[in-house]
Amino acid sequence: MTSLESARELLREFPVADGHNDLPWALREQVRYDLDARDVAADQSAHLHTDIPRLRAGGVGAQYWSVYVRTDSPDPVAATLEQIDCVRQLLARHPEDLRPALTAADLEAARGEGRIASLMGAEGGHSIANSLGTLRGLYGLGVRYLTLTHNDNVDWADSATDEPRAGGLTAFGREVVREMNRVGMLVDLSHVAATTMRDALDTSTAPVVFSHSSARAVCDHPRNIPDDVLERLPANGGVAMVTFVPKFVLQAAVDWTAAADENMRAHGFHHLDTTAEAMKVHRAFEERRPRPVATVATVADHLDHMREVAGIDHLGIGGDYDGTAFTPDGLDDVSGYPNLLAELLDRGWSKADLAKLTWKNTVRVLGAAEDVARGLQATRSPSNATIESLDG
Repeated sequence: MTSLESARELLREFPVADGHNDLPWALREQVRYDLDARDVAADQSAHLHTDIPRLRAGGVGAQYWSVYVRTDSPDPVAATLEQIDCVRQLLARHPEDLRPALTAADLEAARGEGRIASLMGAEGGHSIANSLGTLRGLYGLGVRYLTLTHNDNVDWADSATDEPRAGGLTAFGREVVREMNRVGMLVDLSHVAATTMRDALDTSTAPVVFSHSSARAVCDHPRNIPDDVLERLPANGGVAMVTFVPKFVLQAAVDWTAAADENMRAHGFHHLDTTAEAMKVHRAFEERRPRPVATVATVADHLDHMREVAGIDHLGIGGDYDGTAFTPDGLDDVSGYPNLLAELLDRGWSKADLAKLTWKNTVRVLGAAEDVARGLQATRSPSNATIESLDG
């Protein structure tokens, strides 16, 4: 049996529980939630990284659907509710394939039924609009993690890709973490500054997650996790889910992106400008200097390092499909997970190791957060603190 055949066999028993997929945002941007126009029951490879046939081919058994909205959204709470509604519409349209999931027990039930457990994660603290009541409302609607920031700071936490302002978490930020622990919502530390990671680990009494981040020691990008933080995961019980985004996993891609962004600015464009004029400048740059290509081996290098530092019990997978324009060779879309497992088998990872990576660790961390929440709810009432009362 080849490594790829062995990988596929393992995934039939312990499928991938992926930490982050931006399909709902892609559906918003491409077709404004017209699910007939992007029917994921059929092949959507011309438009999306994700559809049900490729989820099946990739051995996906659980998916955290990101209910991300832009940080500059005029009403981020309403936009987040629309994203949640999109996920609910998907589940209602495809009940034979997608199963709503809120708990670790739901994940196992879906695995037993051969359906894809579908959870939600809100990507960025701006989605709660500085309100613990809104945080609890999102939990009540099924959101099971909150990424504390996206690319920009929030009033109470620093992002990895913004200028430091809070120095990590403010007093209100720490109260957000405590209230997340109390309700049972996972604290997601992808996108946050290293100072925020450390403050959250100091504050949280439940395991944390990194829903889509890789190792900074392997690729020096601020979106990745420093070793001193990875070293703290065993004591915390948390899980770091490796991501596939080339500019987060391949140092040459980091350097290329910085040069491409500087080229855009030199021509008078914002580096995220996608107008026809801006893209003409960008394409000319790419012709002069071809984009570096990440591979399955690039991602495996991160997992090898993360395993050495954090241990096999603290690793997972968060591909960030439909949230990135580019993907590694061999991990082109959600059908590619078996290729990563085959690479790891060739590197000496055991099937027991891979079962933890794909399924067991992610299920365990959600169950542990539920256990912590039950204990806290017996001793603590909901917090009605405000950012004004705690941060002044």
